[in-house]
Amino acid sequence: MTDDVGAIFAALADPTRRRVVETLLAEGRTSVPALTAELPITRQAVAKHLATLRDAGLVERSPGRGREVLWELRPGALAPAAGWMQATQRAWEGRLDRLKRAVERG
Repeated sequence: MTDDVGAIFAALADPTRRRVVETLLAEGRTSVPALTAELPITRQAVAKHLATLRDAGLVERSPGRGREVLWELRPGALAPAAGWMQATQRAWEGRLDRLKRAVERG
């Protein structure tokens, strides 16, 4: 079984990759040359970051005009991580509520 949540968090741990995701959220789709113009890194570095995001299941390639390759976010790609965070938050809040009740009784 793969660790989808771990792959997502690992991919998003890098600030450059988070910036790529934010760009895709704002623009919908973009290309490596467009990202290279925005980011202070080389075209090869942009391609590596996109590959990491792709391997984590966060982005996918889509055809552009001619030979252009565009990148976009995969619908629902953050769902595993968001679900884990929501479940963890509920468990944490439950634990804090139990602790509060114990302290108040004590």
